[in-house]
Amino acid sequence: MAGMNGATMAENAPVRTASNGEYDRFGTKVQQANGSNRTWPIKPAFRSNSMKSTEKPLTKEDLVAYLVSGCKPKANWRVGVENEKFGFQLDTLKPMTLDNIHELLEGMASHFGHKRIIEDGTIAGLQKDGQSVTLEPGGQFELSGAPLEDIHAVKRELDIHLEEVNTIGKELGLGFAGMGYEPKWPIPERPYYNKAGRFDIVHDYVRDIGAPESLKVMHQTCTGQVNLDFDSEQDMINKLRVGLSFQPIATALFATSPFSEGKPTGYLSYRSITWTEFDDKRTGVLPFVFDDDFGFEKYAEYALNVPMLMIYRNQHWHYTKGASFKDFMAGKLQGFEGERPSIEDWMNHLGNLYPEVRLKKYLEMRGADCGPRPFLLALPAFWVGLLYDEQSLQGALEIIRDWTNDEREMLRNEAPRLGLQVPFRGGLLKDVAQDIVKLAKEGLIRRGLNEEGYLAPIEEVASSGVTLAERLLKLYYDKWDKKVDPIFDELRL
Repeated sequence: MAGMNGATMAENAPVRTASNGEYDRFGTKVQQANGSNRTWPIKPAFRSNSMKSTEKPLTKEDLVAYLVSGCKPKANWRVGVENEKFGFQLDTLKPMTLDNIHELLEGMASHFGHKRIIEDGTIAGLQKDGQSVTLEPGGQFELSGAPLEDIHAVKRELDIHLEEVNTIGKELGLGFAGMGYEPKWPIPERPYYNKAGRFDIVHDYVRDIGAPESLKVMHQTCTGQVNLDFDSEQDMINKLRVGLSFQPIATALFATSPFSEGKPTGYLSYRSITWTEFDDKRTGVLPFVFDDDFGFEKYAEYALNVPMLMIYRNQHWHYTKGASFKDFMAGKLQGFEGERPSIEDWMNHLGNLYPEVRLKKYLEMRGADCGPRPFLLALPAFWVGLLYDEQSLQGALEIIRDWTNDEREMLRNEAPRLGLQVPFRGGLLKDVAQDIVKLAKEGLIRRGLNEEGYLAPIEEVASSGVTLAERLLKLYYDKWDKKVDPIFDELRL
């Protein structure tokens, strides 16, 4: 499934910046094959988070410092992608079974040299070359890519991954589709992969808060995500504000999920709208990010106030029943009285927040459906063009300069339904999307790496105002005899 005292950090306080490429004690450095320092964590095999007796208890300053440690000089900025996909049986279109999943993982490990991640004696994921393959609760198959220098490298990584997946999948009678929401099968028909008991805890939590519709997010959705760096607190603020403002436009440009249980839902991105049914304490567009005093410190305060989901101790996840991280820091966590969190507990907690853009030691753009291969490459090109070129970033900030929180919330709710046809400021969201895609293209051109061609799929969407989801709906009515089965071939990866 997804950072102090009230001083004005964004404008008046010294801006935190990268320092000669060096990071503090929270900056985990891992050598990649090319020798560059990797500072984005691979999705880990599970480990104990207990603090050593010699360690001092964490303070709020430590939690803020962890976020600050993400600052990197521009020369060290990278781009990483994460994308989930639905595996299905070619003969029946039914979802992969758990046995299929384990055979697929084992085949990839045996044939292509991936390191196995083992849980409870069973293969549960893979690691190789700075990337990982993991599973979501409904068996969605996820690539978490390595931090790479450009979109060409992202394409090579994706091509290799899909070649490996399809090579083993073909032997097992499996195919893979890139779309944002399971179009045919209800939740009981999908496998349930319970990562070391972790997803049972999320089930318990959504039951306790009275949000059963949240299970759709866990079992039925697939997203495309882009991870990006920043060099200072102000750079983080600028990118986070632009990212949050433009996620609804990304939702529309990349919408591929108009169906559920064999029928149209009335939405173009049903994946996106299901997130509005999840716990509103840990999702959304974060209006406080646009306050004058926003910075790392205020994000950490936000995270501290979001109820905890779980902690990992003694080889197991434990449900914390919405307890406060502040209580944990004070040694008052029920069932773990006297124990205090480690920085890994903080990392896990940050990973259990699901806003449209998430801050860790990098920024995660989370607003897009998974889609066909060209769209999976257009997504990082879109965000890199906007956010890694200063001129385009400033142009984007000018566009959103007087947007209100009410307008951002309206776009968040309406873009999943109407796509680029949302009425906005006397025109349509399509008009803004065209300007934004143009800014992204200009930013890529200035980068000088010949990456702008990857934007072609969304240039067409922005120009026409017709999303891929709307084209799928037209096929459903005009050619598919009101059946969704052909979508598995239409969006096959």
